Parts: sequence; C-alpha cells; structure tokens
Amino acid sequence: MNTTLTNTNIDRLFEKQTERYHKYPNPTYKERLSNLRKLEKVVLENREAIQEAIHQDFKKAPTESDFTEILPTVLEIRHAIKKLKSWMKPKKVGMPLVLFGTSAKTITEPKGVCLIISPWNYPFLLAFSPLVYALAAGNNAIIKPSELTPNTSSLIKKMIGQTFEKDQVTVVEGAVEEATSLLEKPFNHIFFTGSPAVGKVVMKAASKHLTSVTLELGGKSPVIVDQTADVEDAAEKIAWGKLMNNGQTCISPDYLLVHKSVKSDLIKAIQDKVGKYYDPTEQGIEKSPDYCRMVNQKHFERVANLIGDALDKGAKMPLGGKTQGEENFIEPTLLDEVPAEAQIMEEEIFGPIMPILSFNTLEEAVQIIRKKAKPLSLYIFSRSKKNQKYLLKNTTAGGTTINDVILHIAHNDLPFGGVNNSGIGKTHGKYGYSEFSNERAVLKQRVGLTSVKPFYPPYNANVKKMIDLLLKWM
Repeated sequence: MNTTLTNTNIDRLFEKQTERYHKYPNPTYKERLSNLRKLEKVVLENREAIQEAIHQDFKKAPTESDFTEILPTVLEIRHAIKKLKSWMKPKKVGMPLVLFGTSAKTITEPKGVCLIISPWNYPFLLAFSPLVYALAAGNNAIIKPSELTPNTSSLIKKMIGQTFEKDQVTVVEGAVEEATSLLEKPFNHIFFTGSPAVGKVVMKAASKHLTSVTLELGGKSPVIVDQTADVEDAAEKIAWGKLMNNGQTCISPDYLLVHKSVKSDLIKAIQDKVGKYYDPTEQGIEKSPDYCRMVNQKHFERVANLIGDALDKGAKMPLGGKTQGEENFIEPTLLDEVPAEAQIMEEEIFGPIMPILSFNTLEEAVQIIRKKAKPLSLYIFSRSKKNQKYLLKNTTAGGTTINDVILHIAHNDLPFGGVNNSGIGKTHGKYGYSEFSNERAVLKQRVGLTSVKPFYPPYNANVKKMIDLLLKWM
C-alpha cells in the first residue's frame, strides 16, 4: 500500500468536505429532508444485496439481517424524517429578572465535517445509523467501515457513492493505517462504535484537536434473574438475545446472575429454547441456516480459549462446547459455577457463551456488578416491583430493559449509549441529532437603556445596594 498516496487522498477528501461545509454551513430543512429520503431509497433498493454481503462476511441469515440491520436503519430514517422539523425548531427560553427586556432562544447548527468509524459486528446498521443523524443535523461525513467485513464495507461504499457527492458523504475503506490517517484530521465530531480499548485511542486522537466524540463501546452487560421471575419467559428471551448474531452484539447479555432457587430450572429452560431455535430436527446446530458464525479465525480462537480457561479453572458446562475451527463455529454454551478469576469474567465475551453465577440476595448480585466497569446494558427479570426498583436504584448502566433483553435499543425516543467505560454520549432520535449538533445560545438585547446599565462603573453606593437587593430577593 502506498501510504503517501493514501494520506494524500484522505487529505483531499477532508479538504473538499471542509470547503463544502464553509460554502453551505447550515442546510435547510428541505435539503436535509431530501438527504434522508435519498438514504432511505438506496437502503430499500439494496435490501437483497445487503443481506447477501452480510451473509458472505459471517453467514448471517438473511432474515436476521433484515430484522437487526435493515429494518432498524429504515425505521431510524423514517423517525428522523417525521421529527426533523421539531428538532430544528428554535427553542425559546425564559427571561431572568436581571436581564429584563431581553429575549433568548437556543438554535441548533451542524458541527461540520464528521467522522463515523463503524464496527464489524453489525456492519451495515452501525455505519448507517449515525449517518442518519449526521445528515439530519446538516453535517458532511466520512465513513470508515470495518475491514473485517469486506463485502459489506464494499457495498456501503458503492451505495454511498451512488447517492451522495464525495464532498458531502464518502467512504474510506482500509484498516489501521487509514483509520490512523483519518484520526489525524481536525474533524468537528467523531462517532466511534467499538471496544473500550480502541475508544481510548480515538478519544486521545480527538483530544489533539479538541474534537467532540461519541463513543459507543461495550462491556459486560449482566442479566439478573430473581426468584420471582417467570423462568420459561426469561429463558426464551435470554437465549434469543444472547445468540442473535452469534453473541457478537454490544448489548448482548454477557453473564447471568440467577437466584439459587431458580438456577437449575433456568438452565434446563435455556437448553430447551436453544434446541427449539437452532436444532428443531436434532441434526446439529452446525447445520442450522439461522445460526451465525464468528466473524473470523482470530475471534473464533479468542472465544474458544475463554471456554477452555473457564473449564480449567473449575467451571461446569451444562450445554454446548463444540467448536469447528474451519467454520468459525462455536456451539451455544452455558458455563456454570464460573470462578471469579476466570478470564471470561474479566472481558466482554462477544460470542455465544453464557457464564452463570448464582446469588441468595439482591445485595450479593449488586456487589458482583459493582466490582466491574459500568455496563452498556443491564437486564432484570423479576415480577417484583420492589426488586426492580431496588436494582434500578443500586446499579448504573447505559440502558436497562426489564423482563426482556436488547429491546431498549429499538425505541427511538430513548437515548442509547453507555456510561464511562461503556461509552460517552447518546444516540437515537433527538439524542442522535443533538450529538451531531451544536446547541447555540442566542440572546437579543434592546437598544438604549437596559437592566444591566445601572451596574456599570463607577461602583458607587447605589450599585452596591441594587446588588444587595438582588442577592436578597432573587
């Protein structure tokens, strides 16, 4: 690869987008609406091509790609189209007494030229979702998709190239070299989705230019199942959420905290649900057309090694464990009685493995969660409102779903994002629009005598008296 040429091309793309931003610093409502409609059109026209590209990258079932990548993208675009006018509308604010005679409002304006770095696990959705809000807010954008899903990345580049001019939206393919070159540029905003480790690299690079960032990261998202939970219902939802995309989901249930009184029943129920979903004819899960694969050999080996490490340290395996390296296949696996020192309890799994821990009291469960970094998601299965309230009050997470998993991400009027190690900033709906916007304060003063002029120097006794009155009565 000719690095100089690569850097030159990236420099040129960035310069062209900056020039366009200075020429058209604040697109109109109609212009933004047109961009969103063009985006929706190209997604719908390429529905089958998107399914095929994702399947080529890691054998994801077309229907699952429809449900988890294409449908959410289209719904986000349509939600933005519906809400855009209200998001763009200036917001009036009240007038404090000390500023009597003024009027004030906030307006939103584009941040400018934005960088979107998207991951491999949902390669289409997580490239297009932030683009929806970048365009709604009136920005230009460069997208850097993941090199680990080359078929999807290539299709994204083709779709964007057919829809937008390069100085408005463009795609830069490549790996670490290209990402590093992009991060050297003084973007006005960076939206990164990926691991906390790489998130730190992005944030450090952004700090050189004081660029604002949205970091959608991850972590170990716990699932709490108390003694009041409907075990069959919980098992059905946990198995579905965990095994979607082969567990390669940032908000996937990462480990189970189960009340001892229901643990054996829950394990049995999850075993049944896994068979129902992926092996109804008992031919082997590896033959299921609906069961995704690990994205590549490296990630396959990492997750397979987590199983081996846990078993070596004393964990039990009531389900799964089968692997096929040539297919990057890992069977849905439950690990029970997992010791705290097992590697699988220290890092995000990102695979179809579910460690199980048990507890006697909610206080015990909370202490386990608090020993780890704040999670992106936390799930509660309980029919006790008292227990739900206790867990919400005594834990912290980017988002929480009660008596289900993952679904909070599908609600476009809810903020989506992490907290500290699991993310910075929020997205979806108005929150996504705000991430890509500068909220600008505007105060208008009248001409002539104003409420502030009596406080101008010289600071005589009358000025002091007025300040004393304000301190006393305001």
